[in-house]
Amino acid sequence: MIYIVEKYKKFFAEFKDIEVFLRIDIDIVRDFKNRKTGRFEIDGQGFYIKKHFAAGLGAVLDELSHFRKPHIGAGYEKLALEKLKELGVDTMEVVAFGSDGKSLASQRSFLVTKELINVESLEDTCRNWPTELPVPKFKRKLLTKMASIAKTLHDNGMNHRDFYICHFLLDVTGGPEKYLNCEPRLFLIDLHRAQIREKVPFRWLVKDIGGLYFSAMDIGLTRADFCRFIKVYTGKLLRETFTEDKSFWQAVQARAVKTYRRDFKKEPENLFTIYPKGMA
Repeated sequence: MIYIVEKYKKFFAEFKDIEVFLRIDIDIVRDFKNRKTGRFEIDGQGFYIKKHFAAGLGAVLDELSHFRKPHIGAGYEKLALEKLKELGVDTMEVVAFGSDGKSLASQRSFLVTKELINVESLEDTCRNWPTELPVPKFKRKLLTKMASIAKTLHDNGMNHRDFYICHFLLDVTGGPEKYLNCEPRLFLIDLHRAQIREKVPFRWLVKDIGGLYFSAMDIGLTRADFCRFIKVYTGKLLRETFTEDKSFWQAVQARAVKTYRRDFKKEPENLFTIYPKGMA
C-alpha cells in the first residue's frame, strides 16, 4: 500500500511500490536496529525518509512482555503528525507513506516528510545560555511556547515518549530578534514512538515532562523559569498545582534526576526544588 500526497506526486511519479522507496539512496542521519533515517533530494527539493524494516517476532514479543501495544512501523508516526496538524502544532509535513507485510513481525514501511529549512534545534539554541545569557523576553516566549505545546498534546490524549529540547526545532528565518514581538515558531519532530489515547496515563505524563526537564537541566534555567513553564502547562496558580499535583511534580523531578545520573554518571549541578520556598 502506497500513499502520496497529491501535491508531491510529481516528485514520485516513477515510484510504484514500497521496494523503490526503501531503496532510495539517502544521507543517513540515524541508523538504529531495523530503522534508517536520512535525507535525499528530488529536483532540488529536500525530503527525509524513515525506512522501517521487518522487526521480527522478538520485537513484537518484547512489546507485549512490557504490557504495551506493539509500536512497530511508520504508520504510528504518520498518525501522530496528522494529529498534531489537527491540533495546530507545527511539525513535519507528510509527503508519502507505505507499508507491506502480512504480520507486524514481517511488516516493512516508510514515511517521507518534507525537509524543514531555516530551523535550529533548541538544544543548539540554548547551548550557550549558561555563559551567554539570552534576552529575557525571548527566553520567556520560548518557555511559554514549549509549555503550550506540551499542554496541547497531553490535554488531547497524546504523549511523545522522547520529549527533549532537541526535538523542538526553532524557525530561525530572520533571526531571533523577530521573536521579541511575536510568538516563536517551534516544530515538534521525531514522533515515531508517540502514543494517542483518550487520556494520557500518569506515568507517560511524567516521562514526557521529566524528559523535558532533564534535557534542560544544563542550560541555565532558574526556579522562576520552571515555574513559568508549570503555570502555562497546568493552567493553574502555582500554589494550586503544587498542592493538588504535588505527587506529579515530585515524580517529574525524580525522573529527570534519575535520567541525568544514568546518562552523565554524575549529579546535576543546577538542581533545586521546583517548589517555591515553604511549599516543598
